[in-house]
Amino acid sequence: MKLKNLSLAYGATIFKALSEEPRVRIVNLLLHHGELCISDIEQILDFTQTKTSRHMTYLKHAGIVGYRKYGQWIFYYILEEVQPMLGQIWKYIEKDTILSTDIEAFNVMYSNRELTAYKHRELNKPAFH
Repeated sequence: MKLKNLSLAYGATIFKALSEEPRVRIVNLLLHHGELCISDIEQILDFTQTKTSRHMTYLKHAGIVGYRKYGQWIFYYILEEVQPMLGQIWKYIEKDTILSTDIEAFNVMYSNRELTAYKHRELNKPAFH
């Protein structure tokens, strides 16, 4: 579902949700990598579980992120209807050094097989016979 119009109230909710740096950093990771579980977000951003959960709850209530359960993990992703709007905003901030460093940290941790995202993708690869 794509947003055709943005109400003032919904727009204010989105901008309020993005008013704190930790939430912007979380959204940045999700925009770049599709979906991540909370433990990966904590590890990449060096946040506590409490801090990460609090910000994820805020983003869920703001209508920015959704989630799905897979086994013991919960994976978070950006809702389809807000992706175009966030994409426009990210054109202006994606080169920020903090956001770039977060992406680099993901890439290093992923290549070192430290993240649940890596394990999840490996588990879901088709078997070759």
